[in-house]
Amino acid sequence: MNAQQLARVSTEGGFIAALDQSGGSTPKALLAYGIQPDAYATDDEMFDLIHVMRTRIMTSPSFDGTRIMGAILFEDTMNRSIEGLPTPTFLWETKGVVPFLKVDKGLADESDGAQIMKPIPNLDELLHHARDKHVFGTKMRSVIKLANRVGVDAVVDQQFAIARQILEAGLVPIIEPEIDIHSPEKAEAEALLRSAILRNLGTVTDGQRTMLKLTLPDEDNFYADLVSHPKVLKVVALSGGYTRTDANSRLARNAGVVASFSRALTEGLSVQQSTGDFDAMLDASVGAIYDASRAGGTI
Repeated sequence: MNAQQLARVSTEGGFIAALDQSGGSTPKALLAYGIQPDAYATDDEMFDLIHVMRTRIMTSPSFDGTRIMGAILFEDTMNRSIEGLPTPTFLWETKGVVPFLKVDKGLADESDGAQIMKPIPNLDELLHHARDKHVFGTKMRSVIKLANRVGVDAVVDQQFAIARQILEAGLVPIIEPEIDIHSPEKAEAEALLRSAILRNLGTVTDGQRTMLKLTLPDEDNFYADLVSHPKVLKVVALSGGYTRTDANSRLARNAGVVASFSRALTEGLSVQQSTGDFDAMLDASVGAIYDASRAGGTI
């Protein structure tokens, strides 16, 4: 583990940019950016286009390490280059941004009001490859839709089982048990989730620390016990479908929590924009998310 990257995440400010759209979510991201589905015919062409978009974001002067602490990458992005450097190397050495890798392979079918992750084949090999690329940590996502204890426990238990494997490989896992913001039982599901996470943190070896990526809660500071937990390096929040304005407002009211936004980060960016307009829009987005993270980031 890179000690400088650890210090950057644990003690310095900023938020985490989620640039990890995968095969299932890339078409929607491209469409929001102004690229229609008829602009590509194969997955390779689609991933080429999303890498151009991500490169435009990451090379922009508005994407800077003073406000952005880390960036979560899709595996395809990790294995590509930006300005002649491997993407993780470019992020860390050029921008001062800590690289993370999305490792999950999508969601299983819903059961008991939740979706656990599909199996992750060859995870050990992927983790070793990521470590060789100087990646600091990982991210994996599940979804909770109802306040069903069986479903919530299944999500959290699976997340922590894989997190322990990731920790043993020398990387820091971001555990993301997302609660659907449209859930009719969101507050009740949050209570079950908090209890399940606190229980599972007891299975983490002393001296090791994980990260949590959580849906912004209905009750402000609801996850304060997780923010202050000795086995939690950082709690970050996903935007989850909230508008950037709403997500920032909710984030600012949760002490110790910083953003890890995807759609809210890229909201308003367009392939048709001039370089100046693109950089200005990204700067406004980064600035607003950074300010909300800074407001919530102190405890």
